[in-house]
Amino acid sequence: MTSGQGENQPGGPYGPPQGWNAPPPPGPQYPGYAPAPSAPTGYGGPQSMERPTTVRAGIGAFVASLLVGLISSAVTFADFDAFVARAMAASSDTPDVTEDLIRTSLMIGIVVGLVFVALEVLFLWFAWKGHQWARIVLWVLGGLSLTFGLIGLAGSSGQTGFTTSMGAFGLLFTAAGVLLLAMKPSNEWYRFRSWQRATGQG
Repeated sequence: MTSGQGENQPGGPYGPPQGWNAPPPPGPQYPGYAPAPSAPTGYGGPQSMERPTTVRAGIGAFVASLLVGLISSAVTFADFDAFVARAMAASSDTPDVTEDLIRTSLMIGIVVGLVFVALEVLFLWFAWKGHQWARIVLWVLGGLSLTFGLIGLAGSSGQTGFTTSMGAFGLLFTAAGVLLLAMKPSNEWYRFRSWQRATGQG
């Protein structure tokens, strides 16, 4: 064996170190303890849950209220001249109220109502998908509908018995929708959906 053989080999001329003389593997070592397992995906999050009945029924109640309002508006529009005549008769003590004013006000009301219907359909879709902000918007719109609806029923000039009844049913559906979306199962499901979106799972 010539001089210098094995001098450049790891551990000297006799090969790599073995047994107790071997260097420890890289990384921290804790005798007697296995590496800690990593946390599973979604650890610490709320329990998975399906859309509860209160959300389904609440959204359905809002949809029913919209349908009732559309039917009432269609009936009013079909009987437009008669509605204007009844409104004129009811406001006979107010000389400033003219037929043209009533017609213009009614047309503006119908157009604005259709715009709000389209917006509410959009909010209902987002609320169905579990967006908390859409539920809050529905609460606000529902509260406004109840307030103005009750005022309208109290002074139902120009209304027929059918449209007045439809208005009352619409208010009942709206109130049911607001209450159902505010119940505990609905709150838990909306919190769960918010957590899913925050963690990129929904």
